[in-house]
Amino acid sequence: MPLVNVKLIEGVFTPAQKQEMVRKLTDTMVSIEGENLRPLTLVIIEEVKSGDWGVGGDPVTTNDALALRLASPKVNA
Repeated sequence: MPLVNVKLIEGVFTPAQKQEMVRKLTDTMVSIEGENLRPLTLVIIEEVKSGDWGVGGDPVTTNDALALRLASPKVNA
């Protein structure tokens, strides 16, 4: 039974985006192992408090993540 654990900074993604992540990550696992794996695939999305995430020794806040997201063009896969 696969477990996919995704950690995100709180307040960056909408509930709809998180639901899409769950669906697409499940679909990815099913594409690797087969449809019989779907009911056994667990996806957990955990939100980390703003500022409790660090990169390169510096804390990253929700506002930092949102600014990065706005600066990057969305890529449709």
